[in-house]
Amino acid sequence: MEFYASSDIGGTFTDTAVIDGRGRLKRYKSSTVPNDPVKGILATMELAAADNGLVLNEFMSRVGLFSPRQVFGAIAAGDAADIDAAVKAARFALEEGHWGRLTATERGRLLSRLGRLIEDNAEELALLEAEDTGKPMKQAKADVVAVARYFEYYGAAADKVHGDTIPFLDGYIAATLYEPLGVTGHIIPWNYPGQMFGRTVAPALAMGNAAVIKPVEEACMVPLRIAELAVEAGFPEGALNIVPGLGEEAGAALTAHAGIDFISFTGSPEVGTLVQTAAARNHIGCTLELGGKSPQVVFADADFDAALASVAGAIIQNAGQTCSAGSRVLVERSIWDRSLADLSSRF
Repeated sequence: MEFYASSDIGGTFTDTAVIDGRGRLKRYKSSTVPNDPVKGILATMELAAADNGLVLNEFMSRVGLFSPRQVFGAIAAGDAADIDAAVKAARFALEEGHWGRLTATERGRLLSRLGRLIEDNAEELALLEAEDTGKPMKQAKADVVAVARYFEYYGAAADKVHGDTIPFLDGYIAATLYEPLGVTGHIIPWNYPGQMFGRTVAPALAMGNAAVIKPVEEACMVPLRIAELAVEAGFPEGALNIVPGLGEEAGAALTAHAGIDFISFTGSPEVGTLVQTAAARNHIGCTLELGGKSPQVVFADADFDAALASVAGAIIQNAGQTCSAGSRVLVERSIWDRSLADLSSRF
């Protein structure tokens, strides 16, 4: 059986990966398939089949760029079996495939090449990010610039991480050697899906890990498109695997999978607790970037106009949907009335 995978939007799917029943890439080509939900899950040169699809509805845009509630794409609904296939593909790539045999310099070149491809496709990616999340194009364009920069930075850093030699007894040499953690899991959020893909996945790949990503189901089109660009950049089979789906299904399966060596999660404190608990059960490390309350402090001797502009911008930027958004303001009493009036006029 063959499955089609694509992250394109509209009436046809293009740049389609055609995968055989064992999850192996048969060909990667441009084609047109019926306007049905995507039947497969795109991973870099690997695919785990899903039987049903999730239809993504475009968020209503306040800036009038897009028609509200217009269906513009579809993603596969991954589950535990799909996660298992992706983890196995990543493990094979690391231990038996080409990815695990690459030097740090070669990995860095691939990451740098992907960064350039992201820059070359910046307009397309920004539009896709804006459609998928509802953010203004200005913010979406800035996000794509950041994604490209992450891959550029970590591509250059890949062969700059060295071990140490340690003074020891006469006739002995003691040394440390940094090795990849193994297969890393990544769950990224809906507010900055593109940026967070670069921030969490690029360093993992640079250090030689094979990655399995579960993007948030509300906004996963840009990560899927970047995975297609990774194929174009030349990433080997299984190095980069993406499984879209619901958090309670695909996400839970990823965090609980015994084949994962490290898990990275960005999201709510409540789900972060579940992720950390799952990591503890499997005795692996995890990083959590969770929501918080970020205070801004304004003193009377500050540049008032500059300070209040920054205070307002910090909470309305990206519609306030930022983990470090300035959601609290502490103002020195002597400028309270003036600050209140100024901030009120900015909303």
